[in-house]
Amino acid sequence: MARKLLALLAMLAATLVPVTTTSTAHAAPFKVLGFYSGTHDPAHIAFVKEANPWLTRAGQENGFTYEATNDWNRLNTLTPAQAQVVVFLDNLPSGTQRAGFQRYVEAGGAWFGFHVSAFTQHAAEWNWYHNTFLGKGNFVNNTWEPTTAVLKVETRTHPSTLRLPERFTSSVSEWYSWSRDLRQNPDIQVLASVDPSSFPLGTDPNQQWRSGYYPIMWTNKNFKMIYANFGHNAMDYQNNIPKSSTFASATQNNFLIDSLLWLGGGGSPQPQPEWKTLVNKANAKCVDARAAGLANGTVVQQYTCNSTTAQNFRAVATSDGYSRIEYRNDATKVLDVSNVSTSDGAGIHLWTYGGGSNQQWRVTTGADGYSTLTARHSGKCLSAPPGSTDGVQLVQAACDGSAAQSFKLG
Repeated sequence: MARKLLALLAMLAATLVPVTTTSTAHAAPFKVLGFYSGTHDPAHIAFVKEANPWLTRAGQENGFTYEATNDWNRLNTLTPAQAQVVVFLDNLPSGTQRAGFQRYVEAGGAWFGFHVSAFTQHAAEWNWYHNTFLGKGNFVNNTWEPTTAVLKVETRTHPSTLRLPERFTSSVSEWYSWSRDLRQNPDIQVLASVDPSSFPLGTDPNQQWRSGYYPIMWTNKNFKMIYANFGHNAMDYQNNIPKSSTFASATQNNFLIDSLLWLGGGGSPQPQPEWKTLVNKANAKCVDARAAGLANGTVVQQYTCNSTTAQNFRAVATSDGYSRIEYRNDATKVLDVSNVSTSDGAGIHLWTYGGGSNQQWRVTTGADGYSTLTARHSGKCLSAPPGSTDGVQLVQAACDGSAAQSFKLG
């Protein structure tokens, strides 16, 4: 079912200020080409479905273009002039695609690989990739179930890690170990590894790491490449529902952005707007994600202001004076008008941003400091229904200038 959302524009410094996308600090724009299969393991498929829109948006904000493709044969003839960076999301090349990828990299093309792009139990079948390029040999074991990990940043001077603290908590993932010790390979520079404070890592006693050394992100000094061993969401497999997001860690996202900028030719990321609360003028309640939910369809409601991150949002500019309204607990989710409805009373919920006009809003701020949020697809305003009961879902309604449609952003 198509679900698209609204956008907004903050017009005063005191309001919800959207990030601009018209200027970046790059030497030149570059293209990122993401390869995926999307056919194996619901957790990998869920990751692909959120990664492609996230990378598209990241490109809009940071000066590169992103294209996703499941045609791996494009690697046969790909050149660095056609795409400066290649990303492997959930698979790796086969057959003649392998030789094409090697030619691409050896000609100066850059690469970022997620999680399963390094998986193999038969490294000798593609020795250059698994042993020379990645340096890690075979998959040995994994943690289960997927969990966050505290990561220790081992190289804080690499362009990809300049914004990382000494230690940070990752997003949820399944974690792999390898047959080769990357510390013994002089070509490999480990960027981050599992911090001992993470142990035991994994919730299944039979698939836990209790001690040892586990590299998570690294680069090969002979190539323009970075590998990161995350990209596997937690899943409710029975109902095929994701239970986590690979992009839930803002710090990890900084690493991804900075990695792509370095791979694509340098530069620095765009500054992001601050997180804000939206307080309704009529009832003094805050815009709130019900139960701090993360899933698509989470109700956006009015609730007593309580200073939690479930009440934090920010506007990120899209186009023509509109913005998407991102949710702090999962910035891939935005305020969305349910079912792309144009009717009065249509409910507002969270949904993964896909560029829809029902996911974009225009913010207009009046002389009293209050703002109205107008949906791009319908021209209707974000509105609090009558009354002041906690838990009532917000809706869109014909704009009337009332207090129920006025929000203080701060």
